[in-house]
Amino acid sequence: MAEAPATRITLLNRIRDGADSDAWAEFARLYGPVIYGFSRKRGLQDADAADLVQDVLRSVARNAPKLDYDPKRGTFRGWLYTITRNKIYNFLSANKNRPKASGDSGTHEQLDNTAETRDNPEEAWELEYQRRLAAKAMERVKHEFQPNTWKAFWGTAVEGRSAAEVGSELKMSPGAVYVAKSRVTARLREEVQSITAETEAW
Repeated sequence: MAEAPATRITLLNRIRDGADSDAWAEFARLYGPVIYGFSRKRGLQDADAADLVQDVLRSVARNAPKLDYDPKRGTFRGWLYTITRNKIYNFLSANKNRPKASGDSGTHEQLDNTAETRDNPEEAWELEYQRRLAAKAMERVKHEFQPNTWKAFWGTAVEGRSAAEVGSELKMSPGAVYVAKSRVTARLREEVQSITAETEAW
């Protein structure tokens, strides 16, 4: 059973202590893929997105000891989004005059695609975060379930197949598949709340 949120030292409080390597590792595991995925969707290539993750994490590390929660200034995730967005913009701007190789799609086009008038980057950032949060929760709870229970959940909830089809493969009745899906889903909700309690204090 997850520790009650009220008794947990939040992750964001812990990263203010630069010596807490476990907190920094956990922070990087949670937010690194969010930053990377968002960067790739904004047009950065693999290596550039990986470099940008490190750049953003360095910025957080430099500023973490000074972070004080002020709800009027918004959430930590909003602050992290702003840092990431600005670094992506700076990267694309710095490279817009780079000589174009044959087949280069053009940085101006990338800048146009990242313009806030073209879509909603905040929504894309939030979606990337929610995906990573779900993946993190799944990593944490998968071992708590029998293989068939997890497969029943995965087949129906993630792959979108029918309970009858999944049940036939696993030699389970459709009712048993629904029960398995419900059990895993409830546990995942609990774990998402637990992770959120660690990171949403700011």
